[in-house]
Amino acid sequence: MPAAFLLIHAKPSRAWSVLLSWTLFAAGIGAYFYVSHARHRDNPEDRVMPTIAQMARGMYNAALQPAEEDEATAPPDNFVQRFFGSMLWKDTRASARRFFYSMALLVPAVLLGLHMGLFPYAGSFFLRFILFFDKIVALSLLPILFIAFGIDELAKVMLIVIGVAPTIILDTFNLVRGVPAEQTVKAFTLGAGDFDVAYRVVLKQVMPRILNSIRLNLKSVMLFLFAGEMIASTDGLAFRIALLRRHMGMDVIIPYVLWVALLLFLVDLGMRRLNRMLHPWFRES
Repeated sequence: MPAAFLLIHAKPSRAWSVLLSWTLFAAGIGAYFYVSHARHRDNPEDRVMPTIAQMARGMYNAALQPAEEDEATAPPDNFVQRFFGSMLWKDTRASARRFFYSMALLVPAVLLGLHMGLFPYAGSFFLRFILFFDKIVALSLLPILFIAFGIDELAKVMLIVIGVAPTIILDTFNLVRGVPAEQTVKAFTLGAGDFDVAYRVVLKQVMPRILNSIRLNLKSVMLFLFAGEMIASTDGLAFRIALLRRHMGMDVIIPYVLWVALLLFLVDLGMRRLNRMLHPWFRES
């Protein structure tokens, strides 16, 4: 007979939940430190797995010193001013700008999916094309985008939108088609018009799940953003990682990767809390 804590009805206490949730983090960090220490013991000049002191020093320099490509100026005395003039802030600001431009352009994708799901002519007109376009590998369009839009911001933003928007459109379409027809009929009998049904009945009902769909696609958004920045960019988090890779700058690359993960985690957390605040009645099934 299996142990009691392995059964379906087992419920861990709060202390056990906290402890278990951090176990894999602790194991991963411990394993990294063990292997890093072993490598540095054999080769003190090892750059593949930097020590915690080396990563702290690298991140400190990134957060308080300007990028190498920027003109050298007298460093300000104020800590805040040094941070806002640093390499880390420059790269974070550039990537964040592209990220939020792309997220804003996903709003029309949601509206298109809504209309495709509710209005039969719109569905017939767009659905087959979107299904086909969704199967195109977005990264294969990168050379075309750079030729059409240049290597500036627009090409990178369009890469993200082309890569993620079809999925959001189809997800919204399926969610809208899943709304029971009885609800729309009831709304019409109460005097609602077509757009009242679309925006005040159906959209409000599916919006929590649409936000969840966008939230679950955040990693895809960053994937396409990183692809664009690594190939043609002069700033951004991915550009810096690609630049440091040439010099084996793992003491900054690893903190940068963790910084990106932290930022995405905070965006994800913010979207989950926004969803609960806007739709307190919603419970994921």
